[in-house]
Amino acid sequence: MVSQLSVRGGIPLTGEITVRGAKNLVSKAMVAALLTKETSVLRNVPQIRDVDVVSDLLRLHGVEVEYKPEDGTVTITPGDIHLPRNPHEVNTLAGSSRIPILFAGPLLHNLGEAFIPDLGGCHIGSRPVNFHLAVLEDFGAKRIQETAGMHLVAPKGLKARPVRLPYPSVGATEQTLLTAVMADGITELSNAAVEPEIMDLVAILQKMGAIISVDTDRVIRVEGVEKLHGYSHTALPDRIEAGSWAAAALATKGDIFVRGAEQQSMMSFLNLFRKIGGKFEVRDDGIRFWHPGDTLQSVSFETDVHPGIMTDWQQPIVVALTQAEGMSIVHETVYENRFGFTDALREMGANIQTYRECLGGHECRFGQRNFYHSAVIQGPTPLHSADINVPDLRGGFSHLIATLAAQGTSTVSGVDIIDRGYEFFLEKLNALGSDVTVIS
Repeated sequence: MVSQLSVRGGIPLTGEITVRGAKNLVSKAMVAALLTKETSVLRNVPQIRDVDVVSDLLRLHGVEVEYKPEDGTVTITPGDIHLPRNPHEVNTLAGSSRIPILFAGPLLHNLGEAFIPDLGGCHIGSRPVNFHLAVLEDFGAKRIQETAGMHLVAPKGLKARPVRLPYPSVGATEQTLLTAVMADGITELSNAAVEPEIMDLVAILQKMGAIISVDTDRVIRVEGVEKLHGYSHTALPDRIEAGSWAAAALATKGDIFVRGAEQQSMMSFLNLFRKIGGKFEVRDDGIRFWHPGDTLQSVSFETDVHPGIMTDWQQPIVVALTQAEGMSIVHETVYENRFGFTDALREMGANIQTYRECLGGHECRFGQRNFYHSAVIQGPTPLHSADINVPDLRGGFSHLIATLAAQGTSTVSGVDIIDRGYEFFLEKLNALGSDVTVIS
């Protein structure tokens, strides 16, 4: 596992790379396979660490998982499903993922109980699991706090209840779907997340035999069924990774064809990319992104749940905006601590100020809570090399983009976390002509 890189910047990234299935879908689709005793097949699965973590967690629960990296196919066959015999082993795996909370619904349906370890993940905000627990308890689960985590029991089964989320949380929507599909009765989920990855999960569950309808007002209705079947599905491409490489093309004055990228799930990103001055060409097999060669334009935008501008696109775009003419304003409304990554950019010469106030188009839920969740970027400012330690997955890849755009040679530590969501990122950087050397 690579942990430290030497990056010589100032070289435009040019060439072609491929993105496969979305990190934010494939892990949830693998968990969904626990809802049946039949074999499920998921294709277009990237070779990333999150897939390894979920595979190992499934195996601890008695599930057979076979992954063929050459074609990205995962075959999942539940056998004698059981709780892990060693909870500490679950904790070891869960330290790098928050996926275990989504095991709860399928395990409660299968066993009448579930064990959820203490959760890890990237430190970009509180990301509370109270939404998840409230949903599970509404459906009839009881929780017992233990030293290594939480034990959930549902001896009388799970019964459908109306669910209204206080915020369109992706994780809580997934939790509700995975719990409601086999609960007794009809679940009406209000204020649901409707991201493309959620809709792909809905498609998978429908293939398995679930009855799910999606309204235009963020209402999802699920009619519980007694039995589900295995599925065969090709995961939608990763729009986050595609957007990250697009931002890298803009920041380094490069030209990158992202094979596998799809227009439909990236429309808000493409609009923003064009407003900044980036050029793109949509093809049948991917999207080409390139720097126009002239001045980039400053913009003002705010992140939001789908169909708004995705929070995971914000960080790489901010790097590109350090090279745009004028003052850009970015208002983060999804995660309260997502601008922590700008500290390293300032060390590299970027002119970025963060603010507690809502500088976007409207007051958001963080406006009165003392979080630095708005940023003003003044550009263009030349970036110079620095020694950087990666803080989280998306921030880490954004730091990598900054070092590729900067003059001089930077040292980037902690890059192993990037493997969680970016498949073969070193190989792709090499394919695009970068000068990156592994130190350790």
